Amino acid sequence: MSKKNGSARSERTDPTPRWMVYIVECSDGTFYTGITNNLARRLDQHNLGLASRYTRSRRPVTLVYREACADRSEASSREHAVKSLPRGEKARLFEKGGTG
Repeated sequence: MSKKNGSARSERTDPTPRWMVYIVECSDGTFYTGITNNLARRLDQHNLGLASRYTRSRRPVTLVYREACADRSEASSREHAVKSLPRGEKARLFEKGGTG
């Protein structure tokens, strides 16, 4: 680890968080849409009941869709658009293979 600038951050290959929109399916069959820059951590939070009030009583949740975004602003805009979709349109998103 380099101490030149006092931070290990400079040694990371990608220091910029990667924002994404995600959809999880809850145990009751409903969908929850959110954004994050650390998907694994966020899924753990959902399944531990520490993420959102909505998913807290609908655990476990399963990731069904994720979509990378350039930045938080784009992720927020896309989240709003996805949340506005009817259930069938959301399902078509992950039928197209958007979990990659």
